[in-house]
Amino acid sequence: MLGILGGNKGHKIKGSLVIMRKNVLDINSLTSVKGVVGTGINIIGGVVDTVTAFASHISIQLISATKADGHGNGKVGKSTNLRGQVSLPTLGAGEDAYDVHFEWDSDFGIPGAFYIKNFMQVEFYLKSLTLEDIPNHGTIHFVCNSWVYNSKVYKTDRIFFANNTYLPGETPAPLVKYREEELKNVRGDGTGERQEWDRIYDYDVYNDLGNPDKGEAYARPVLGGSTLPYPRRGRTGRGKTRKDPNSEKTSDFVYLPRDEAFGHLKSSDFLTYGLKSVAQDVLPVLTDAFDGNVLSLEFDNFAEVRKLYEGGITLPTNFLSKISPLPVIKEILRTDGEQFLKYPPPKVMQVDKSAWMTDEEFARETIAGVNPNVIKILEEFPPQSKLDTQAYGDHTSIITKEHLEPKLGGLTVEQAIHGKKLFILDHHDYLIPYLRRINQTTTKTYATRTIFFLKSDGTLTPLAIELSKPHPQGDNHGPVSEVYVPVYEGVEAYIWLLAKAYVVVNDSCYHQLVSHWLNTHAVVEPFVIATNRQLSVVHPVYKLLFPHYRDTMNINSLARKALVNADGIIEKTFLWGRYALELSAVIYKDWSLHDQALPNDLLKRGVAVKDSSAPHGVKLLIEDYPYASDGLEIWDAIKSWVEEYVAFYYKSDEALQKDPELQAWWKELVQVGHGDLKDKAWWPKMHTREDLVEVSTTLIWIASALHAAVNFGQYPYGGLILNRPTISRRFMPEKGSAEYVALGKNPEKEFLRTITGKKETLIDLTIIEILSRHTSDEFYLGERDGGDYWTSDAGPLEAFKRFGKKLAEIEQKLVQKNNNESLRNRTGPAKMPYTLLYPSSEEGLTFRGIPNSISI
Repeated sequence: MLGILGGNKGHKIKGSLVIMRKNVLDINSLTSVKGVVGTGINIIGGVVDTVTAFASHISIQLISATKADGHGNGKVGKSTNLRGQVSLPTLGAGEDAYDVHFEWDSDFGIPGAFYIKNFMQVEFYLKSLTLEDIPNHGTIHFVCNSWVYNSKVYKTDRIFFANNTYLPGETPAPLVKYREEELKNVRGDGTGERQEWDRIYDYDVYNDLGNPDKGEAYARPVLGGSTLPYPRRGRTGRGKTRKDPNSEKTSDFVYLPRDEAFGHLKSSDFLTYGLKSVAQDVLPVLTDAFDGNVLSLEFDNFAEVRKLYEGGITLPTNFLSKISPLPVIKEILRTDGEQFLKYPPPKVMQVDKSAWMTDEEFARETIAGVNPNVIKILEEFPPQSKLDTQAYGDHTSIITKEHLEPKLGGLTVEQAIHGKKLFILDHHDYLIPYLRRINQTTTKTYATRTIFFLKSDGTLTPLAIELSKPHPQGDNHGPVSEVYVPVYEGVEAYIWLLAKAYVVVNDSCYHQLVSHWLNTHAVVEPFVIATNRQLSVVHPVYKLLFPHYRDTMNINSLARKALVNADGIIEKTFLWGRYALELSAVIYKDWSLHDQALPNDLLKRGVAVKDSSAPHGVKLLIEDYPYASDGLEIWDAIKSWVEEYVAFYYKSDEALQKDPELQAWWKELVQVGHGDLKDKAWWPKMHTREDLVEVSTTLIWIASALHAAVNFGQYPYGGLILNRPTISRRFMPEKGSAEYVALGKNPEKEFLRTITGKKETLIDLTIIEILSRHTSDEFYLGERDGGDYWTSDAGPLEAFKRFGKKLAEIEQKLVQKNNNESLRNRTGPAKMPYTLLYPSSEEGLTFRGIPNSISI
């Protein structure tokens, strides 16, 4: 039936609604035998799969943005059903379009929103509604991108707004109530267990990492609160465990606001599902294979490690029948029985299989590797500790001038420090309080300090490594430390290789748990929640930030279930083990949003100095610092775009101060989302446009470029476990010991007995191969879902196009840098050009590309 919108029957408005059916986007459909054939739609009273039935079970009511009813709210038209399916040239794969007609007259005014009801049992994904031929107005676009369930599950009707962008005070009066009500809906009331179809965003602490009911070994402390501060996660409302009333029960279904869980068209794009499958299916298979002596427990030499990429590992076919049929899993596991777990050669060994052993590559990866933002300037000698001396004794470094000066090219240590030529990779203070506990398990390791010298050719070289372990008589006696310097012949050459391995193990753990998990995934989630709770979908700041949240809550939820949970993949394959997330909480105490801005980070670490004449306002002390120099280009492009955008909507600081949604957003983000740090002086006050620009630029940087820099190099660098070991299992052999003699006789075997074991290596490689991939439907920096229809304002659309163009220019510039042979740190001994901050990418394992968001 045709809906009549107010007054006498007059002009007809034509509309087209674009949807995607659940079975097209559903992982279970993609992996079932029937595939996408089962298109039946369950409607109350029977199963129907005709277009007519689909259309007749969806109804729409337009809401006026210009004409109010008796209560001052926008007039609501009568409901109208969809008509029939139509073909549109703009339809993407898996999308269906339906036409809908509305009767219209001038008493109704211009539509600014619509209600939609779904009377079927099954949900569908609503992409958009386009209204055409509106008198004196033309076309109106509604970009929806939302799952719509049966109307009975909602307390209030689902509403969608046209793509106009309004500050709260500029909202057309007839839409004000609708705007406010929709925000109330997504906030919820903070009670009850959330259901699959809910759209409610709320906060909780990390109290679902452990499972105390399963036993003490599976209990984990709650992260969030005064003892172990942490960013907040999304609330699920699940019940508490029997043994610990503070811990939340684990369950197969973990609530996510429904639109945070994306569907995909290609099964190879369900990377999160792939991670889940590795945890649930592959781990038990590998465990069985090792426990049953089907696989040997250790690698015996480096050639055997390299065989992973040449021949793979053979497993009996009965082991493989237990593994997921998902194509992405089949591709990664190569489950043909003959070559189970044959991995693609990681980039770090594609040209030179032994480059990882060189000091130059070891040093280069501190500035162009997967963890390139930890190295800092050495300003005092010997390096000092900030640990409490009463509790931990004296932790001043025992590295001496005699260790360093032979390799300083004639400089004294004082001269090298004054000339800003010495740098330190410091994995000491944060680890010491946990080291004794970590070493009481099967792992054995040290806190490390590594000093590097910046040579005249622009490359770094390691001068000394200090390994420290707890004193046998107690922590208050200080550490037991040893210093190692480079040696390239005999047994001592392998002692030096082992010293570097202990450093990399610490760096790998810090990378995965802090640089990657904490500083990108975990700190962004409160922004996602606060933005959805406090900023209307028509708010300009919502539209600015929204693309940078895509899939983040989804991947974080999965991580809590399978990666960072008690006895999960990270605990199994990284040195910190059961203390992994707890340690990240200790480090979060010193986190600051201000320091996450790239220029501030570089200045804080002392690897750059302020210089108003320099292109980005800072001058790099290591001129050829690929992550920093490429990152500054991207940072500036993001900031220019954000400045233009903010200036378009806020004509004064006063306008920003008087924006109730923005101020509520910022207050909640600081006081609740990152509430454990709310009293820190570094939080911006959000009183100026400059505050908003800095916060938004920093957030976009974290979610896009910073995450890309620390994520998509994981397999290219870490896929060769020799280059990025994650565990150490034995202490350094002492001269005269049986282990020292064994190292002299069979150095490769002894080295491999010390680093990550075979089983842990296979798990680690399988996971990081998935984590390092791009999906085919990824959106990269400078792109947006919905093309030009995300806003109706021409100014921001033009500014966004300029942003995209600027990123393309930057990419060309980076390509040229990589072709400049005088910039030795860009390729290094491994001959792998630094491409992680190239904005664009194809799908797959590409070692490049900056997605908009933390989506894997």
